[in-house]
Amino acid sequence: MESIIYKPIGVIRSPFLEPRNVPVQPAAARGIEGSVEILPEFREGLADLEGFSHIVLVYHFHMTRGFSLLVKPFLDDELRGVFATRAPRRPNPIGLSVVRLVAIDATTVHVRDVDIVDRTPLLDVKPHVPEIEPGGPHALGWLSDRVGKLAAARSDDRFEN
Repeated sequence: MESIIYKPIGVIRSPFLEPRNVPVQPAAARGIEGSVEILPEFREGLADLEGFSHIVLVYHFHMTRGFSLLVKPFLDDELRGVFATRAPRRPNPIGLSVVRLVAIDATTVHVRDVDIVDRTPLLDVKPHVPEIEPGGPHALGWLSDRVGKLAAARSDDRFEN
């Protein structure tokens, strides 16, 4: 199989200088401000984005090395299959977060609800459109009785090298 190579289109800025104590999902990061610095050659791609309330950031987990197919996710103490979690140590360390779009200033996109480590390489930005996503009700698997703990959840050292 061919290798796939992605090049960052920018960098995500946040108040979190290291992975420890970062909110584990945007729902646990309500109100935390950050920004996305788009490289100048991609500026034109920001046209028409300002009309959306939320955007999806697709990024590279740049501080993880290696992966495990069984992990202990932040909201559990049992081993789970990595594809049944949002753990950062994955075969392809790609993350995604839905954040609130605050403003766009030239090549800087100001956002809220940021759950991402500072200086994370940005791979893509997409508008979040709930109406085109599959509707509910949704089954939450092993997370069903743990989602209520999300607001207080913070990362720890379980995925550090």
